[in-house]
Amino acid sequence: MLESFGVNVGYHAVYDALRVSTDFAVSQFAAGLPDFVAMYKKREAQTLTTPVLFPDAIRVLATIVESGHRNFMISHRNDQVLEILAAAGISSYFTEVVTSSNGFARKPSPDSINYLLDTYKPAQPVMIGDRDIDILAGQHAHIDTIFFASEDQEMIKATHHVTKLIDILEL
Repeated sequence: MLESFGVNVGYHAVYDALRVSTDFAVSQFAAGLPDFVAMYKKREAQTLTTPVLFPDAIRVLATIVESGHRNFMISHRNDQVLEILAAAGISSYFTEVVTSSNGFARKPSPDSINYLLDTYKPAQPVMIGDRDIDILAGQHAHIDTIFFASEDQEMIKATHHVTKLIDILEL
């Protein structure tokens, strides 16, 4: 999409910036481009109508629920994330989804995690994430963490590291 604005940036650079946040990526590569954010949001909304899951995501979510445990999601997105989960066919695997609409401080603040801990009192809580802010939020909430990242991605300090979602079930 940046190419249509005459900006030539490598995929991995953009991906890494988006892993921080959309605002960060825009500030890095498209700050001076008029209408870029509006176009990006429009394309993103179209793309998210047919979400693509990581391999084995449904199997992992289902196994967790079938074993008597619960899944929660914490997203910086607004309630649109609920539509994305429904479109992906995975809404039923989540006990609760916390969105920006809940009003908690953004990760790495532990506020949203602490809310879930106080509300549901899980016996073995763990924060699973693919960004450093996810792991930092879990650490700030004093719970175990699982960093999910490809092998070529920089590893951050977490309780566990996995490169495939299915490996979570072995922990």
